[in-house]
Amino acid sequence: MTLPEDFFKELNGGIHAVEKDKLHQEAVADDLWILGEYHNTRQLGRSIIIYYGSFMRLYGGKSHRFVKERLRKNVLHEFRHHLESLAGERGLEVEDRVFLEAYQSKKS
Repeated sequence: MTLPEDFFKELNGGIHAVEKDKLHQEAVADDLWILGEYHNTRQLGRSIIIYYGSFMRLYGGKSHRFVKERLRKNVLHEFRHHLESLAGERGLEVEDRVFLEAYQSKKS
């Protein structure tokens, strides 16, 4: 996957893939794994983290092609957070919150 150079503007912390998995803090059961996160902090700057362990928990039995496509979608999702942050927008944060609320209402 090749991304435009502008996507990396001010992404001074880079993109990191970590081996660990990460369960969402608002998970009702062991069924809401965080695949990636966008961070923007004063101390560490802007970065994207991809949780390889979460991918393997969710998609370990799937084909290489499937996992690669899911990874591509997740990276683009995190870049959207980054680009919206640069633009002062929060649309994807709102979409993520709506998703989380729908998840929680199904589980209660």
